[in-house]
Amino acid sequence: MDKPVKIQIIDHEYLIRSNEDAQSVTKIAEYLNGKIKEANNENTGLSDKKAVILAALHIASDYFQLLKEHDDLIAQIHQRSKRLIYHIDALFE
Repeated sequence: MDKPVKIQIIDHEYLIRSNEDAQSVTKIAEYLNGKIKEANNENTGLSDKKAVILAALHIASDYFQLLKEHDDLIAQIHQRSKRLIYHIDALFE
């Protein structure tokens, strides 16, 4: 683990220890701050806690959508591979 990285989430500073490099940790913190800002812009008057929870829900939703897209892509690749193998096998019969 590298030296701790100082990040700021909303108005609070945190020291984060991670296996990631400092630039990656900073980029993740910026992403999270952006999602929190989006949540605040969409829903005025939210407390920090509620904005963070809403941002976390949006991030989780994005994550699960990406997992689904990944699984769909893997299924497509598998189907195409099977068709290609079938066509290649048919050439040599």
